[in-house]
Amino acid sequence: MWIVLGIVGGVLLLAAAGVVILLNVVGGTTNQARGLADDFNKLIIAGDVDTAYDKYLDPALMQKLSREEFAAGVHSLGLDDSCKANYTSLKVSSSNGTNAADVTGSIDCDTKSVALVYRFEGSDELKMVNIRLRPQR
Repeated sequence: MWIVLGIVGGVLLLAAAGVVILLNVVGGTTNQARGLADDFNKLIIAGDVDTAYDKYLDPALMQKLSREEFAAGVHSLGLDDSCKANYTSLKVSSSNGTNAADVTGSIDCDTKSVALVYRFEGSDELKMVNIRLRPQR
């Protein structure tokens, strides 16, 4: 009987440890994605589009979107100091060692709102692989 109780206790302990590890991995990626989105938004609101482009965009996205196109698109939004980011959804997933985070929400300003959709991916460091910024009003 003690052997059975010992085995059951060991299985429960391993299951609990697995849940804790899983929550830490997902929670860490969620916090990392929120931090990346916050930092990226602060840069584009401040008009520092070159730093945002270099620091946060994945090389594959840079191939599709030139620095000039990115800068022109961000500047056309007319973001100013009144703008603040609000996130409505932050979804994190992991597959084959690659983490992904989908961030949606808006950048709300005194006179306008810009819908945002970002996707970050990476194994060690998350980089932006998809971006959509669209004026709402």
